[in-house]
Amino acid sequence: LCYNHKKYLERAVESVLFQSYNNIELIIVDDASSDGSQVLAKQLGTKYNLRTLMLPENQGNCKAFNAGFSLSRGKYIIDLAADDVLLEDRILIGVKLLEELDEDYGVHFCDIELINEDEQSLGTHFKRDNNGKLIEQVFDGDMYELLLEKYYIPTPTMMIKRVLLEQLGGYDEALSYEDFDFWVRSSR
Repeated sequence: LCYNHKKYLERAVESVLFQSYNNIELIIVDDASSDGSQVLAKQLGTKYNLRTLMLPENQGNCKAFNAGFSLSRGKYIIDLAADDVLLEDRILIGVKLLEELDEDYGVHFCDIELINEDEQSLGTHFKRDNNGKLIEQVFDGDMYELLLEKYYIPTPTMMIKRVLLEQLGGYDEALSYEDFDFWVRSSR
């Protein structure tokens, strides 16, 4: 998803294309950017043979995501914003784990490294010691109560089973942002 993120778009696209997992469908959805993002998105679409969807009017995050989701065919979905970057094994790890887990699991998430505009590290979402070892327990399984208590899942890391998104009817288009609503609905 892109909205006025021309500066970051190419890096985000390449972080998906150069994954260690290679069975990837990438759709660029531009939500009526005014900074030249649409031109760049079309160029990247041509360069890498990608599908692009240029929305003529700004729809907002949830509607724009649903528009792209309706075009997709993948078993797993990552809602990647144009100012996010995937590490090279992100998709491989997520697919492997979701394939191993039973059908009750619908979302895989992981830690995130926060970076600035120059991709310099600002830390991680989950607390780690000076050697990078987790010092905070990361929960999994039934997350409903935990998600009602606090902002817990780093949104850009979510890999979602298509069947779950279909059961939920995608993101709630009446909302500006998807994360908390999606977490609560999917965990129920």
